[in-house]
Amino acid sequence: MANLSCSLIEHGRIKTTLAKARALRPAIEKIITLAKRAKSTDDAAQKVHFRRLAIARLRNKKAVSKLFDELVDQFVNRNGGYTRIYKLAIPRLGDAADMALIEFVEEAPKKKASKKKQTKKKTEKAESKAAKDDQEETSATTSVKDDTVEDSVETVASEEVKTESPDSGDQEASSSDSAELQEDALSQLEDMNPEGSTESK
Repeated sequence: MANLSCSLIEHGRIKTTLAKARALRPAIEKIITLAKRAKSTDDAAQKVHFRRLAIARLRNKKAVSKLFDELVDQFVNRNGGYTRIYKLAIPRLGDAADMALIEFVEEAPKKKASKKKQTKKKTEKAESKAAKDDQEETSATTSVKDDTVEDSVETVASEEVKTESPDSGDQEASSSDSAELQEDALSQLEDMNPEGSTESK
């Protein structure tokens, strides 16, 4: 009965055979009465006494603490009849034993979501937002870097073209020299940016 009682306290509803459910009902109701008596008394020694009696019967301190601290509030205004048994229509497959559900009559009030879960969700959102911002920053810096490199190549090429003397005599030689300078500048650009994201003009 101790294990069935602990399971009922932990889950609020269990499925078992009809005979076990009928045997469990008086045992669990006596333990609930101990919890009610501990709640109603002002004497600390009596509270400890009732709790120890429940531990002796259930042999599970977690179940006793849940009953005495959380579940007892729903039974304070009730004078017995703390459990309900539903007989199930389909018997157990192996031995055709009658099955039943046993549950507490009044449901425990549900707690709000714990702060750990809320903070975990917030940190995940913050991390995803930070990752997104980092991606945007890196893409922006690479595009700015590409623009500055292209501008520097154009300025170097134009300066080198200007430095050549216009009256050197041969127009074809100067145009081939400027083409070579542009190719050198583009090769330097490709060396600086191995991704090859810049386009030649």
